[in-house]
Amino acid sequence: MTAHASRPSTEPLVVLVTAGASGIGRTIAESFLAKGYRVHVCDIDPETVDEFSTANPGAVAGLADVADAAMVEQLFAQLGSRDGRLDVLVNNAGIVGPVAQAEDITPEDWDRTLAVNLRGHFLCARQAIPLMKRQGGGSIIMIASSAAFFGCPLRSPYAASKWGLLGLTKTLAMELGPAGIRVNAICPGSVEGRRIDAVIDSDARSQGRTRDEIRASYLRQNSLRTFVSPQDVANMVMFLASESGARISGQAIGLDGNTETFAI
Repeated sequence: MTAHASRPSTEPLVVLVTAGASGIGRTIAESFLAKGYRVHVCDIDPETVDEFSTANPGAVAGLADVADAAMVEQLFAQLGSRDGRLDVLVNNAGIVGPVAQAEDITPEDWDRTLAVNLRGHFLCARQAIPLMKRQGGGSIIMIASSAAFFGCPLRSPYAASKWGLLGLTKTLAMELGPAGIRVNAICPGSVEGRRIDAVIDSDARSQGRTRDEIRASYLRQNSLRTFVSPQDVANMVMFLASESGARISGQAIGLDGNTETFAI
């Protein structure tokens, strides 16, 4: 069953994109807007939310930390009162977490990374499921990482959270398939933007190498020798949410140019 199988013809499709006011999430949200969806986004930074709302007056944007169960519950209560349905949930929120040897990572940093990257996805899915069941179907899309397929030195909480997302994706796909709800994970490699730029800057400083050298080493990690663009991720999300993805569920889809190594 597709995400909009039971949608009345006069109503728009409804999507929620977490961390949707900037970066990859914003590109995803604006791609749905361009297709005529009723778009809801949440983010944690008030200025970012305000800027997104100004640029996209047709969307509904609000503040929410997806790791906070009460804030997530309020987010979905507001969505339900406005639209009464949800066709697509894009669980995009995530943080890099600490970059350090495991013995140097504090329990607090570990907990925060897992709280945003895994607990947050669960909390949002938990609220989305009753809406989707009531309308007879839907699509839940997790934004994971190519790190979910490998170990990732110095990034143990991040890698653990992304591996956990794949387990959550496959389990929810099994539970929810009979209700017409599809659940998939997209696993991007390094994505162009401020986050990878900051990582490259940090690696260059810590290793005493130039930014160009670090960037080249990251590009060598995948067979296509390229970074992923935010639009690449948005395009895959749109495909999975569309009629073309109607028979796809329980999948972890690599979008990374075929990662060969994480060595830099």
